Order: sequence, then structure tokens, then C-alpha cells
Amino acid sequence: MNSILKALTTLIVLLSTSWSVIAKPPVMEGYPPSRESQATMKNYLEYPFNQWTFRNIGAPLNVVMIPREGNIYNFSGPEMPSLAEYQVTDIKNKTMELQTLFAENHTDGLVVIKGDKLLYENYFNGFNEHAQHIWFSMSKSLASTAFGLLVQDKKVDLSASPSKYIPELEGSGFDRVTLQHVLDMASSIDFKESYTDFSSDFAVHYVPALNMGWLPGAGDVQPESTEIYGVHDFLAKFIKPDLKREPGDNLDYNSSNADLIGWLISRISGQPFQDYIQKNIWSKLGAEHDAYIAVDRAFMPAVTGGMNSTTRDAARFAMMIRDRGNFNGQQIIPANWIDETLNISQRLRKNMSDNLIYSEEPWTSYHNMWWVIDEKKGEFCAMGIHGQVMYINRSTDTVMVWFSSQPVAGNPRNVNTQSKLKAAKQLSTYLGSN
Repeated sequence: MNSILKALTTLIVLLSTSWSVIAKPPVMEGYPPSRESQATMKNYLEYPFNQWTFRNIGAPLNVVMIPREGNIYNFSGPEMPSLAEYQVTDIKNKTMELQTLFAENHTDGLVVIKGDKLLYENYFNGFNEHAQHIWFSMSKSLASTAFGLLVQDKKVDLSASPSKYIPELEGSGFDRVTLQHVLDMASSIDFKESYTDFSSDFAVHYVPALNMGWLPGAGDVQPESTEIYGVHDFLAKFIKPDLKREPGDNLDYNSSNADLIGWLISRISGQPFQDYIQKNIWSKLGAEHDAYIAVDRAFMPAVTGGMNSTTRDAARFAMMIRDRGNFNGQQIIPANWIDETLNISQRLRKNMSDNLIYSEEPWTSYHNMWWVIDEKKGEFCAMGIHGQVMYINRSTDTVMVWFSSQPVAGNPRNVNTQSKLKAAKQLSTYLGSN
């Protein structure tokens, strides 16, 4: 337990420290790298090592491929490189150039799209247009998008319990909820992503099963020696209902909900998650590069946060979402499923406003694993820890995607995330009027 305490204490420090000014020691310097610059599984989430590991996630983690296919959808440009000098204000109302704001807030890559045109892109910290970067929880929005295909084909009923499709969930915390509750993070399960309770199911079982965090010896465990090997074991055997709350009555952001959506996709389709994504989405986007996704200890895709791609390819996906599931003349995802993301009920609004973590953020709701800013404008985002953002605004026909290696994992009340999102909204308004 002491080893778990030490490992998770590192994560607590990352989540709670102010990082306004940080000295940057070298990372992966030398051949072989020096000991002090060596990136490892243990430090891959830590700044500044994450500037290297987030664009080389296959080094610390295990991954499986999502190959590109077909003709590349080529961008001309960038057509407005002068946007680098566009004046924006950060969360503290300090005015500066766009490129400066993103550089100072730990951005690795930024792409700006209007219509079908690449207007501006910039890369920092050794990242470039051909390198893949981890999405973290933007992966959840990809999973919910793919889930819409099962809904369209009437292979799932959103009002049904997940246990209808995965019998192993009978008696678990997911047995009493609906699929819609899961998609809205309103499942009211008795499971917290706690970084302070080191005896919790999260610390003892979920973290090593997901295999995206370092705990001593976790990678050496064999299936025959533990009841909880992969994440699916955890969902079925350790998730209990929170009997003090009813499903649907709260927003309780929890990664296990996305893990479940990924499991449902594979179980119902009969395909590995990565193959389902490749066949139904990635192969149709005219991607320039293969994508890949990190896997858990059982080598099942880490659907909750393991996706990796180039910035431009992530922007192609975001363009498809902006355009109601259509990309380059092909309907990839049902338009009504994308539209449903912006169909916000009063219950969803209340769930957001009642949540103490997110109530001061710009979101009006969370629906189908997307963060909604303004449903009337079609303004919404996919978000991932350490500052991964996919910003979409239908009213201005814009898409912006940025990858980051922010020192602090969390996005709520994070000045780096808030400043970049504020700048994106300003730039989107400007582009919409020009």
C-alpha cells in the first residue's frame, strides 16, 4: 500500500500545484538519454516529460493501431498565417498575439479550420503535423459518436439497461441505469476517481487495470493471479450503485462510463473497438496518418482516454461532427445523432449547474459525452486532461483543435485551459464575421 500511496501522491501534486512559471529540464537528451532526462512509465504524465511522451505514447504504454485508408483529404494552405498575430485576451484579460497565448499555455499543436479550409496551424515543443498526440478524454466523444451507429441500426435501445447487452453487468451498479444515463455521465454509481483514498477500488484495482498510470508491479500481474485484470473485470465486479442518488439526477463525470460504451460497441458489433472505429470512421475521413489507441492490462482499448492522432486528423474528425456527420460528401454518422448532442433538456442543464466542479465553467450541459457551451450556436467541445481540446462552432463554421502538455492534469478552473478556450471563442467570432 505504501507504493500505491507514493505513486498516487505524485498525481495529487500534479493536480494541485500552481505552474505559472516552471523551469524546463531537458527531456530524452542524449543517445542514450541521460538519467535525469529519461522519460519513463512512472513520469510520463509529469511536466516536462509529458512534452515528449504525449507525442510518443507508444513508448510508455501499449497500443493497437487504427490504420488510415483511401485517398487523403488534402488541405491547401495554411491560408491565413497572419492569424498568429491576431490579438486575443487570456483569462486574466491580458492582451497578446494568438501564437503567444497558445505557446505560453503549454500548447503542442494548434489547427484552425473554417469551412473546408485550413487557415492556421502552429506547433511547439518538438511536435509537428506528422506526429500523433494522445487525446485523453476527447476519446470519450469519439466513442459516443461511434455508438450512434448502433443506435441508428436499432441494435441498442437507449432506455435499456447495459446489462441487457452485457449479462456480466447484472447486479452491478450499471444494472439499474439506462444507456442514456451512461452517455450523460448520470449513472449514479458508487465509484469515485479518488486520488486521496489509497484503499479505494480506483487506486487498488482500476488504475492498474487501465494500465495508463504507474503502480509498482501492476504490469507484472498475470490473469490467473488476480480477479481484476482488465477494465471490463472492474466494471462487472466492483462498480456498485450509489443508493443515495437516482440515475439521471446528477452529473458525476466518471471514466468508467466511457469504458462501458466501448465494451458495448465491441460486444454488440462483435468487433474489437479499434477495428470498429477504423471501419466506420477513420477509414472515411481522408486521414493523412494512422491513429492508434492505448490498451488496458488485458490489451483491450482504453476507450476512456487512449486515442492518438495527428492534429490535422483530429480536425478532420471535428469537421465531420460540425457538419452533422458528413465529411467530404459522405454521411459517416447519422445527422440526427450529432444533432441530439445539442438537444439539451432542463434536467441536463440542472445537472451541470448543480455540479460544484463545473458550475463556474462555460458549459451549459454535458450530453452524449460532449461538453456543450451554446446549443443554439452549435458551440461545443471534446475535452481531455492536460489541455486537449476539440472546439466546434457551427454558427461560425469553425473548428479548432489543440493538443497540449499542460503540467496540471485537470481542466476545471485551469488557467491554461480557460485562456485557450477564451481565445478560441474570440477567434471564432472574428472568423465568423469575415
